[in-house]
Amino acid sequence: MPEPIIKIRDLHTSYGELKVLKGITLDVYADETLVILGRSGCGKSTLLRHLIGLQKPTKGEIYIKDVDIVRASEDGREEVMKKIGMLFQGAALFNSMSVGENVALPLVEHTPLESSTISIMTRMKLDLVGLAGFENFMPSQLSGGMKKRAAMARALAMDPDILFCDEPSAGLDPIVAVGIDHLILKLKKAFKMTIVVVTHELASVFLIADRIALLHEGEVIFLGTKEEMKNSKDPRICQFLERRPDEEIIDRDKHLSALVGEGYIS
Repeated sequence: MPEPIIKIRDLHTSYGELKVLKGITLDVYADETLVILGRSGCGKSTLLRHLIGLQKPTKGEIYIKDVDIVRASEDGREEVMKKIGMLFQGAALFNSMSVGENVALPLVEHTPLESSTISIMTRMKLDLVGLAGFENFMPSQLSGGMKKRAAMARALAMDPDILFCDEPSAGLDPIVAVGIDHLILKLKKAFKMTIVVVTHELASVFLIADRIALLHEGEVIFLGTKEEMKNSKDPRICQFLERRPDEEIIDRDKHLSALVGEGYIS
C-alpha cells in the first residue's frame, strides 16, 4: 500500500466524563474519496473538526503530509492548512461580501497575487462549479444548491491537495443533492484530489465513496468498500443500511400507541 496522506492514530476526545471518540485509527490515501459515515452523535463531526485543526483531541495523533497537526506550531499547522480546502455544511459564506469576494478571500489573505490575477482565478473557480457570471451576486440571492457550489469554489481557491466536505448535500432536495455529488466526482477526476466527506446520506455514499469508514459510538466499526459494506453481517451495519430504529424507540412507540388506544393520550 502507498504511504497515507492522512494518518489518524489512537484518537480520543472527551468532554468531561463523556467520551466522544474512543481510539480512532484511520488512514486516508492520496486520490481517494473516503466517506466518514454514521448516525447523529457518533463523533464524525468532532473527528472532522480535529482534521481541519479547529479542535485538539484529548489524546492521539493526526498526521497530514507527515506533519502532526495536533502538536505542530501554529505556523507549521497553517502551512499544511493552506493546501486543504473545506466545504462547510451550511456553506458559511460571508453575507456582507459578494460571491466573487467570498471565493477570492483565501487568495487575498494567503497569496501575494495581484488583484487582476485573483479576479481571473476567481472566475475560473466559479466556472468550474457551474456559477460563471455570478461573481457580483450576493449570497442572499443564491439558492441553497448555488450557495454550496459557491462555497465549493472558495474551498478550491488555493488549489488544495485535500478537500474536506461536511454534509455537502444536507438541506438540499434530491435533484440538487445529486448534482453536488456529481460535482465532487468531477473535481476528483479533474484534480486528482484526496476527498474526505462526512455524511449520513446513504445515496451520496454509494455514489461517491471509494472507501467508507462507519463510526458507531465513537469507534470505527467498519472500514472498506461499498460492496464490502453491503455484504456485511454486522447487525449494527445492517441496522444502519436498513434504516431500522433502535429497539427502545420501537418499545416507546408501542407504549405510546397503547396509551392512545386506552384513552390516556388524545
